[in-house]
Amino acid sequence: MRLMSLRAAGVFLAVAGLAVLSACSSSSNSGGGGGNGAITLPGGLGSVPAAATGTEKAGTITWALGPGTVPNFIFPVINSANNSVYNEQSFSWDMWRPLYWTQNGVTPELVPSMSLANPPTFSNGDKTVTITVKSAFKWSDGQPLTSKDVLFDIDMIKAAVKESPSNWPAYVPGHFPDDVVSASTPSSSTLVLSLSGPVNPSWFTDDILSYAGPTNPLPAHAWSKDSVNGPIIDFTKPANATKIYNFLMAQNKSVNTYATNPLWQIVDGPYKISAFNATTGAFTLVPNTAYGGPHAAKMSNFQGVPFTSDTAEFNAVKAGSIDIAYIPQTDVPQIPVVKRLGYNVFGMPDFGMNFVNYNFKDTTGHFNAIAGQLYFRQAMAHLEDQEGYIKAFFFGAGDPSYGPIPAYPQSPYLPANAATNPYPFSVADAVSLLKAHGWTVTPNGTDTCTSAGSGANQCGAGIPAGTKLAFNLIYNTSPSIIGQQIEDLASKAKQAGIEISLSSSNFNYMITNYNDPAAPANENKWAMEDFGGETENPYATTFGLFNTGGSTQIGDYSNPTADSLINASIASGDPSAVKKEASFLTANQPAMFQPTPDYIWAWKTSISGTPESFENLTQYYATPEFWYLTK
Repeated sequence: MRLMSLRAAGVFLAVAGLAVLSACSSSSNSGGGGGNGAITLPGGLGSVPAAATGTEKAGTITWALGPGTVPNFIFPVINSANNSVYNEQSFSWDMWRPLYWTQNGVTPELVPSMSLANPPTFSNGDKTVTITVKSAFKWSDGQPLTSKDVLFDIDMIKAAVKESPSNWPAYVPGHFPDDVVSASTPSSSTLVLSLSGPVNPSWFTDDILSYAGPTNPLPAHAWSKDSVNGPIIDFTKPANATKIYNFLMAQNKSVNTYATNPLWQIVDGPYKISAFNATTGAFTLVPNTAYGGPHAAKMSNFQGVPFTSDTAEFNAVKAGSIDIAYIPQTDVPQIPVVKRLGYNVFGMPDFGMNFVNYNFKDTTGHFNAIAGQLYFRQAMAHLEDQEGYIKAFFFGAGDPSYGPIPAYPQSPYLPANAATNPYPFSVADAVSLLKAHGWTVTPNGTDTCTSAGSGANQCGAGIPAGTKLAFNLIYNTSPSIIGQQIEDLASKAKQAGIEISLSSSNFNYMITNYNDPAAPANENKWAMEDFGGETENPYATTFGLFNTGGSTQIGDYSNPTADSLINASIASGDPSAVKKEASFLTANQPAMFQPTPDYIWAWKTSISGTPESFENLTQYYATPEFWYLTK
């Protein structure tokens, strides 16, 4: 399954190759990939300096939290309503690490040194998964981290989805955890899962056991209870698991006690929470001295500082009052000024996709039948000037993306046809496609279907003669680059005789109301929409998004070839399955794929660490355990 964390373009709001890296000791300042040399990456903006040599100093490092990005959920078994990178990757995961860490700087791949377990082994036709927890990790209260803690998390997930499918964002009925027929812990370090059917090992490791759930070991010795002062109870009994889950969720809702509740002080990650402002979302994390993973010799406190606007945040950068901060897209031209003020700067697109959804159920003006024609979707792709958008709207800080897997950051699963534009910008090509399929094209007017039928040179099944090529498109107003791209698209479409009526909205309203599975009553109210995009899992299958009936479908795309390829990606052992899936979807255009802006970060030159730890920020991961002060 594929966790889809919805986001506005360049701002997440809600989702690999198995490279072997040398393990690092707990006092090492390397880990999270590679060596300590300076890094300049293709597709990125700027470069990351080498880790500074000399004495590492500890202190407090402040980190900017943009408007709407403060954490509000601490329990690692997160629900769909709070499924955001701000609650997980840059907050909860600093306290409770996923079983497998799959972000190596900007590269989506397994990082053994930061993973809590050795790579899993698959047997019995990929239906049996054996996980061995590392002995180096323990809980902050001194208790060992065991296989029972992994099983505890799985049973909490089972209890969560039993009450409601929305209680775990990666849940798809029939798949994990439903497919876990039995689970056993033959030793304190070993967990064996027996599944009802075969799984693709890469998918199960990179998505289910790391990113999509993720599977976070939880301290069973301290959390397996159903009341504050109650005894530890047997969580393997479903009735008990439900009571425990409900208790922990109730504790999670008490946001004003995040820093004082003893439950949240028992962690296996590099940090513990020491302060949390329930009103503003400001927080302070302090080093967990029992952490068994790689980190700087002297870890600093990590302090999240909220801002109510991008303007206020960037003013703090110019004043030098924030240590690590994002650069708003509108302020990209001021990056030279930021560098002169004593900051390093680096940006890279996140590993995800931006796109405009088609609504394959909107019968208004026969749009469902129009959208169902590949030639129409190809024509629309030709009308999108990705290079022009990057230059004009992103100030050059971004990269084109032609399919579900972006060209940057680089993924081993990128298909050849997504490395270059299969449908390059050309109004003339769009017009030719429409004319070749039965449309009378009226530039700057409205095209009309004059050759109805399902023949190769006709408009297509379900499109009567006289149908106008006119429909609506609703777009998110924040960030402004969404509207800029959509307005240009509508202008180019008009040159080809396609009449697109634009209206603006906001992210939360759109994903609630212009979403066919969630709001079927509104199926005929939107033809296309652009709320932003979604995250990618390291193993970048679109299961859940583009398969028929997928749990995160927006506009009900359905294609039997896509279904077959997506199913092979999650159930077959074919290592190239997901690349084949992405290649087909790049050609078939289930949505209009858009360029991805760089997510740009600046940090004071007095702060250093492994280059990968700063690259991580561009992928919405915060790994402050690798940062240290140099003066």
